[in-house]
Amino acid sequence: MPENTRLSGSIDQIDLEFVEREATPRFLMKLSIQLHLAGLSLSNTVSILEIFGVERARSTVHNWVHKADLQPETGRSPDHVAAVIRLDNERYWLYAAVDPETNELLHTKLEPTTNSAIAHAFFHELLEKHDVERAMFLIDGSHSLKDACNRHGLDFKYERSGNRNSVERVFREVKRRTSSFSNCFSHTAVETADDWLRSFAFAWNQLI
Repeated sequence: MPENTRLSGSIDQIDLEFVEREATPRFLMKLSIQLHLAGLSLSNTVSILEIFGVERARSTVHNWVHKADLQPETGRSPDHVAAVIRLDNERYWLYAAVDPETNELLHTKLEPTTNSAIAHAFFHELLEKHDVERAMFLIDGSHSLKDACNRHGLDFKYERSGNRNSVERVFREVKRRTSSFSNCFSHTAVETADDWLRSFAFAWNQLI
């Protein structure tokens, strides 16, 4: 099936250069990372390892995910980009750009607040990663997103339905995962949560 092909492909893309001394077979490490990012809890992922006779703590799998430093592929050229910011249940804003035709996450950034300077920096990083200069950006009523588009000379329009609305399921899934795995985010540095979100974006793009 195509989904299985994408899953296998994403496992092959997981780089384990960070590993120095680890008794766990590398395939099982990659499988654990992929399963957790695809939606399995840390507890259930550890249970899968136990089937293969490998006992590891949840924190060990959690560390594998972050040290793998996964993130979405660069070099995409979408015609439209939905730029959305959302406040999660804690204290940070999730900035994200999504291709509304494929629902692929192009870029994510977690910030403690929202303002024009942060939005400008987010768009700057997005432009460095993807060929989106000629894309139409679909934004909500955020003044900071509007200002950032103007500063970068990007075409944009306000849209609360249609293509932009279609990406809401991406954010619903992000919210579901961050609430389901609150043990990964409680008392966690924003850099760690930011790394997890990039890893999630990598896995999401492989599976959609």
